[in-house]
Amino acid sequence: MAEPVSPLRLAPEQRARVHMLASLLLDYPDAEWFARLDAVREHLAGLPEPIVDAVGGFIDRAQDAGPLAWQRLYVTTFDLKRKCSLYLSYYATGDTRRRGVALVTFLEAYRAAGWEFEADDLPDFLPAVLEFSARSGSDIADALIASHREGIEVLRAALEGLDSPWAALVRAVTLSLPSIDAKTRERFLELINEGPPTETVGLSFLGQLPPYRAVSQEES
Repeated sequence: MAEPVSPLRLAPEQRARVHMLASLLLDYPDAEWFARLDAVREHLAGLPEPIVDAVGGFIDRAQDAGPLAWQRLYVTTFDLKRKCSLYLSYYATGDTRRRGVALVTFLEAYRAAGWEFEADDLPDFLPAVLEFSARSGSDIADALIASHREGIEVLRAALEGLDSPWAALVRAVTLSLPSIDAKTRERFLELINEGPPTETVGLSFLGQLPPYRAVSQEES
């Protein structure tokens, strides 16, 4: 059974860089995604060796596979497996009525830190949350990630169980986070065994919630 990883000691700038790199690389691998891989690799300089090895190895695998194969693998990994969801609130609420409230909480967290979410995805999308953490430097972002730590750990464990290349990225993220307490660890192991709740409801009332951007002083 998967166990939480021991965190690395990272300076705030290093942690922000890890989160930004993971945000970019966990997104859908379209042509633009592939075009920036070499530039992303350059930003690994100065990070701890476990993270450099994990992220650098992931980039190598993506470039070797090529766009079409990588895109197919992305879809079969994240769109078709319940325990590999990139939407953090799903792990706590599943497809239940509580998910709508959870999504609103994410939007409120962004706004409380002075951000507006303007993406074609839901606000709990892990790449968006990691970008928020990297760019805002806000304690609110830290709290948002901490409140969904179980989901991140379940995602990592599921990807590692599949020997998925994306496991390296989520492991890099967990290496950047504080150690989890006993209660979180217990919840993490419970979710691995049981999976997210399964009550099914429609979420169409939410529409396409818009990536977020910093709110400038002129706009406030």
